[in-house]
Amino acid sequence: MTKLDAASRHDLTLRVNGRSQTVNVESRTTLADCLRHGLGLTGTHLGCEHGVCGSCTVLVDGVAARSCLMLAAQAQRHHIETVESLAVDGQLNELQQAFRELHGLQCGFCTPGILMTLTELLKTNPDASEDEVRRALSGHLCRCTGYENIVRAAMAALAQGGASHGPR
Repeated sequence: MTKLDAASRHDLTLRVNGRSQTVNVESRTTLADCLRHGLGLTGTHLGCEHGVCGSCTVLVDGVAARSCLMLAAQAQRHHIETVESLAVDGQLNELQQAFRELHGLQCGFCTPGILMTLTELLKTNPDASEDEVRRALSGHLCRCTGYENIVRAAMAALAQGGASHGPR
């Protein structure tokens, strides 16, 4: 490792899924790559790497954000939630269970990002309409499902009381 290489690396302390974790990353490392490769949280998927597909969506301070467009260093002092935060002790939350029961996923590649976007929506708007669910999903590309079962699952989760999830 050259001096330049060493100088471009930084120790970051990130609060991810309720836990503080320290990771050493290059300055140019995206939050998505940091989560996947630095912290082993592989539920966050990378699709287009341009912020268009939504597969890399995580919650930053409770707001859906594209982790492929954010540098890991920008996440310091913020609370990051990934799809791994949704199930508690191996128990799916209401939204995940609805996806399972109503076939809201097929290949599953886009599902983590969709779940995180819907988690924000259901938490901030527990009375969301179907139109609001569809509007929230408009930022996600899914090539398998046609979205109907995703919308049905979101509406079922709303009827069940939303999308509770793991520890803060």
